[in-house]
Amino acid sequence: MTDDYIKHQYAPILPKKDEWPVVKLSKNRKEFIKRVTDASVERILGHTGNQTHLLKEELETVLYRERLRLKQNPWLVDADDEPQFWAKVKSSLLAIGIDSSLTDAERKHSYTAILESIVNRYVEEIAGNFKHAHYKATRRIVTYGFSRLLNTARVKGLKSFFSNQYTLQDKIQIIGQTDQLRNLAAKGTIVMVPTHFSNLDSILIGWTISTLGLPPFIYGAGLNLFNIQIFAYFMDALGAYKVDRRKKNLVYLESLKTYSSEALQFGCHSLFFPGGTRSRSGNIESRLKLGLLSSAMEAQRVNYQKGITDVGGKIFVVPVTINYHFVLEAPSLIHDYLNLTGQERYYKESDEFSNSYKIFKFLVKFFTKGSDISVSIGQALDIMGNYVDGDGNSRDKDGRVIDCRDYFISNGKLTVDTQREEEYTKALGSRIVAEFHRINRVFSSHLVAFTAFNIIKKANKKLDLFSLLKVPEEDISIPYAFFRTECQRVLQRIMELKEEGKVHTAPHLGVDIDQLIAHGLDNVGMYHAKRPLIKTHNNEIVTEDMNLLYYYHNRLEGYELDKLFR
Repeated sequence: MTDDYIKHQYAPILPKKDEWPVVKLSKNRKEFIKRVTDASVERILGHTGNQTHLLKEELETVLYRERLRLKQNPWLVDADDEPQFWAKVKSSLLAIGIDSSLTDAERKHSYTAILESIVNRYVEEIAGNFKHAHYKATRRIVTYGFSRLLNTARVKGLKSFFSNQYTLQDKIQIIGQTDQLRNLAAKGTIVMVPTHFSNLDSILIGWTISTLGLPPFIYGAGLNLFNIQIFAYFMDALGAYKVDRRKKNLVYLESLKTYSSEALQFGCHSLFFPGGTRSRSGNIESRLKLGLLSSAMEAQRVNYQKGITDVGGKIFVVPVTINYHFVLEAPSLIHDYLNLTGQERYYKESDEFSNSYKIFKFLVKFFTKGSDISVSIGQALDIMGNYVDGDGNSRDKDGRVIDCRDYFISNGKLTVDTQREEEYTKALGSRIVAEFHRINRVFSSHLVAFTAFNIIKKANKKLDLFSLLKVPEEDISIPYAFFRTECQRVLQRIMELKEEGKVHTAPHLGVDIDQLIAHGLDNVGMYHAKRPLIKTHNNEIVTEDMNLLYYYHNRLEGYELDKLFR
């Protein structure tokens, strides 16, 4: 991966919108929902072993959890008839349970009918509602609006708002395997798997996809984002399907996975945030949610079962890292992380993106400052985690061409083996995590935050993390000369890791160390009321918020850089 980044808009690989898989899917939305519903019901019945009492128990579990969700964690985006629907499910279950005249077959049929109604409701909620006209409008709004903000900030004079001196490509740097991505998207089906730090990620990735001339991807967006009118419009326009993280019951999760798998089989390029939700700690995700990833594994196997063995039936997994100097939601995210007990709990999505005005205010701040972001496109993998070449061929570690279909064959036959595919999916998840770290682009803000936190940690060796975070900020100060020396040591090791192909760095890390530190201090947490790091008039480095410093430090976890401070 080089430091060069895309400086122009690519021509579309599919100029006619009727060729876009997402448009074809939208035109067949009703039939597709029916297909997903039927397939989901069949899978869920399989999970219950087609036993009536187990199906009844599963339905009762769904009902209990859904009523609890409505009571404990309702959202504005929830359908108005939610209480009535689940009240009807409850009365139907009670009626079946007390009707002694029903045969077991009739009872099972009645429970299956309830299951079908629940699944259909879930799939209708999940399903995207892509409209080409809205997509075009959104693309123009994002490109024009963001460009105007950027030029207003960077160009002086009354004509600044109408200037085209700077483009979004100057602000948002797309680097990495862009040509391979375009090439493979024209041949097979892409599953893009980015890191996830901010609610802005979805719009950012949507803009990246458009800039690279790729047709729209479908992707799962948190249902909570649809609480916000401006986000709801953008999400729908950019091809989003809805993912409700409050719903953890088997019926919903199977419906969601089936939707994803069927869409991939349909040929829709797809975007998963494999971390499941935004990284609350600030770390690059190390534990991935494998549900949607397993749907890609299934789709690949089904394509082989259908006899689609050429590159047109192949699914390519493309890791992407998004690199920010700052994350607007960092204070609430790290607060959530530090309060987690390790057990599942409901949490309210209350953060800086709580309304459209705050989002607009943030965008104005973002584009009127010099802080950049980058999107790093990794080398494509096949479904087993092998690198893929430009023609879509899978290559083993020695560069030899291999056939992915062989992984699904047992005793000479292509078979369905759920346990085997689960293990394959785990291995793919581990490979994606490794690629996240390899293609990650270190920024100056990451460097200064990591160094400062570790200096403070070393000076308070007897304290555990939570005690360390409670140390009063006024008791923390680092002489600049010492800080400079330690930053230089960390930078040297980062450059060694870069030479070993284990990480990437932003160009600004190549400047003089004092300039680099100044750049990092200016950019880290630049919009927070309390800054993670500042340099005082006394030439000392201090923090105004240890929690935020910890959050930004975490971006360089996973490289064993902390060994430098032992």
